[in-house]
Amino acid sequence: MASGHISNGEFFTQLASLIEKTQKKGHGSVHLTQKRLSYETTAAPSKDDPLADLNPAAPLPILVRVSDGNTQSQDRVKNKDPVKFATVVQADELETFFARYAEVCKVGMQSLRKRDRSKRKKTKKGGAKGAEAKG
Repeated sequence: MASGHISNGEFFTQLASLIEKTQKKGHGSVHLTQKRLSYETTAAPSKDDPLADLNPAAPLPILVRVSDGNTQSQDRVKNKDPVKFATVVQADELETFFARYAEVCKVGMQSLRKRDRSKRKKTKKGGAKGAEAKG
């Protein structure tokens, strides 16, 4: 594994604790991203086949990243310690990884509360009155 990437077990532990911490605060975000990694190749890509990377010779691993979304504090100052971590999942481990990944995410989403959209609906119903109040 590359430096900066943690093991899959440690990834799930940190993800569960980040989701729990966000829920205890009552607000916040947890950003999850996935990206296919590619191997470095010395050969130049073929001009004949522009989609050659869609059929790799070997299965490619996946990079899964997590962050808390706090890049700035409330006073628009850059956050000095945002939470960010990542893991690399090999192709033969994908099925078991995503089963556990879905389980951790489901547990974290059970205690979510529905967003309060009443303010948005009031401004839409107000029509021109809402626009005058803003301007």
